[in-house]
Amino acid sequence: MSNEKMYAVRIHEYGGLDKLVLDQTPRPHPQDDQILIRVIAAGVNPADWKMRAGYYKEFIPLQMPWTPGIDGAGIVEAIGENVKTFQPGQAVFGIVNGGYAEYAVASAADVQVKPKHLTFEEVASVPLGALTAWGALMDTANVQQGQRVLIHGGAGGVGAYAVQLAKWKGAHVTATASTRNVDVVKSLGADMVIDYTTTKFEEVARDMDIVIDTVGGDLVERSLRVLKPNGIFVTVAAHLGPDAANGHNVRAVSAGRAATENLQAIAELLEAKKLVPIVGPRYTLNEARQAQELSQTGHGRGRIVLLTA
Repeated sequence: MSNEKMYAVRIHEYGGLDKLVLDQTPRPHPQDDQILIRVIAAGVNPADWKMRAGYYKEFIPLQMPWTPGIDGAGIVEAIGENVKTFQPGQAVFGIVNGGYAEYAVASAADVQVKPKHLTFEEVASVPLGALTAWGALMDTANVQQGQRVLIHGGAGGVGAYAVQLAKWKGAHVTATASTRNVDVVKSLGADMVIDYTTTKFEEVARDMDIVIDTVGGDLVERSLRVLKPNGIFVTVAAHLGPDAANGHNVRAVSAGRAATENLQAIAELLEAKKLVPIVGPRYTLNEARQAQELSQTGHGRGRIVLLTA
């Protein structure tokens, strides 16, 4: 393989898992404000397969062929003309363009230096999940010390960071998880973990200031009943209409990921060991279909990771 070629997982049209193919393709070049990263690990996010399936094509049309992968980690290979913050050879992680590949470009403003005590797999699992949790808890719910917070899906790629961030802010945290993940979520700092396979959370949780939903489905209506008056329900897994909370004396809103500038604070929390990454199953580029198939189930622990090196 020549130096200017690379392997990348791409789709050439919208569709099912079979549309993911491993292609040999030219290596991208960084623009003036970008860096080129030799990718070592990439996160596998639900957005990846939703975009592949065409769920977002009305408002985020893809230019084909398209390489999935929103976050990743690796070594800086080259820098754009205007980049002063990074040098080739540095280990970094962050939001990338097309992480399911041996090389990917990223805006220099969207990446951070990798904490030395963490592996590339660990930091690749962080950016989108932690930024989404930050957007829900900090930007939208404005969590405060002493508040009671319920987090649905406390072991997932977003929920695991929501649990840790809420504890960092001094909240009392209740989280839901499956039986096999109860101990993991407790280890992240949750004060109480409800096993959703055996217990309905609304029979246990009461007087919540905030409910964070990372799961979707029928949780909206059920969650509104466990909130205090004037409490807030925030979902990152569904698009809510303006009347979602009518009659409940609470707020219900959808939230997206926080601005990437917050990745610096997240990196500092990782460095200080206040945030611990939870890596899910690992796959190779050749196994991208299996990785996305698992992601589509909506169950699991931590963030699925593709190893590209």
